[in-house]
Amino acid sequence: MLKKICFGCTATVCLFAVLLQTRAAPTEIKGIASWYGEELRGRPTASGEPFNPDDMTCAMWDVPFGTIVTVTLGNKSIKVRVNDRGPAKRLGRKIDLSKAAFAKLTSLEAGLVTVKLKYHEQNKR
Repeated sequence: MLKKICFGCTATVCLFAVLLQTRAAPTEIKGIASWYGEELRGRPTASGEPFNPDDMTCAMWDVPFGTIVTVTLGNKSIKVRVNDRGPAKRLGRKIDLSKAAFAKLTSLEAGLVTVKLKYHEQNKR
């Protein structure tokens, strides 16, 4: 496959093509987290399952449904499953956590917090 990509190209372009093929997508990022809760209980998420603020779930745009994400704030970490899309892109947030998930990290009154996100394999349910 590499020969096909590099046919007729310079060594620099060839090396760049190799780097692009072997570079993994980032699995850990920082971003702002918010939470959502009771007002949406029972309503369908983007994945089709009913939203339950007591579950350890989240909404994200960048990863497939079922992906497990470790969310870290200070010395506390939780694992959540992506089952919804959001937050609104214009808000600049990376993740919306369910009420239960956010509460395991910090007080709900905190509202917005900067967290580290680490992506894991998709959960095969």
